[in-house]
Amino acid sequence: MAPFSILDLSPVIEGGTVAQSLANSRQLAQEAEKEGYQRFWLAEHHGMRGIASAATALVIQHVAAGTETIRVGSGGIMLPNHSPLVIAEQFGTLEALFPGRIDLGLGRAPGTDMNTARALRRNLETSANNFPQDVVDLMALMGPVQPGQQIVAVPGADSNVPVWLLGSSHYSAHLAGMLGLPFAFASHFAPDMLLSALEIYRERFTPSQYLDKPHVMVGVMGVAADTDAEAQHLFTSMQQSFVTLRRGAPTVFPPPVESMDGLWSETEKIMVDHTLQYAVVGGPDTIRDQIAGFLETTKADELIISMPVYHMEARLKSVRLFAEAQRTLAGAASAGSGASGHAVP
Repeated sequence: MAPFSILDLSPVIEGGTVAQSLANSRQLAQEAEKEGYQRFWLAEHHGMRGIASAATALVIQHVAAGTETIRVGSGGIMLPNHSPLVIAEQFGTLEALFPGRIDLGLGRAPGTDMNTARALRRNLETSANNFPQDVVDLMALMGPVQPGQQIVAVPGADSNVPVWLLGSSHYSAHLAGMLGLPFAFASHFAPDMLLSALEIYRERFTPSQYLDKPHVMVGVMGVAADTDAEAQHLFTSMQQSFVTLRRGAPTVFPPPVESMDGLWSETEKIMVDHTLQYAVVGGPDTIRDQIAGFLETTKADELIISMPVYHMEARLKSVRLFAEAQRTLAGAASAGSGASGHAVP
């Protein structure tokens, strides 16, 4: 049975503060660790009032310092925003502080609007085009120092932090397969190319020193509660957030509402429903059935869940209910075949 992980954006809620958001992320990770989740990843976004994880490596350190066993990493670092050497030093430092617990997921999108992206990058077009070479250079900087190597990451060299490629299209599927890296697809907000990207990745996969066979993680938005109605109510926060994002006016994370009527147009409703078509929202029986169907369709090796819930206690409860669903599904599958035969940290 696929292990579950959590993707967190340190949401800044309406009426809340960045400090509170970062404290909530640590508390969420502690709950996830207690419930047996595999990973807790944080995402790099910039210029968004409702997201506090822009300085992603710092937030990873904050979360890892408050936990003991769960893997903590990036979902992801937007590599074109940075030089490979800087990321090698940052994640080499994290690996030195928290040995064997750090993941480095990499994406090539800006994680922001184009004006902010230009402020982050010295050359926007060149940075994006250099992504494949930057990935290779970064992995080399985190690997063993080679004879004659002129640039050495300190810390970073020989840290061997596991690298994942993240994607929402075919591009990273091709690259992850070519490099023999694990691949995570952002189906929680980009559903259209999910199945074709996974097919490309698996077909094009080349065994490497990092991985001997394809390994796929898929993302979903998830809200679990005692009843379907309660979960749908809590999910209106995410629906409102997507509407304001698509209008080009993202704001802090809003509280749930009794109804979305009047808050979106019919066109916006269709767009949001399409974007969030893989969202897992409901009570215990509903989320279990939806997850089972999604994993059967994707044949994913791992599932990573973003839990957009306004109230912290409800968010923690959602973490517990998804963990219960995973244990139930794992128990049902325990009589089947054994391990997959390949290990991803």
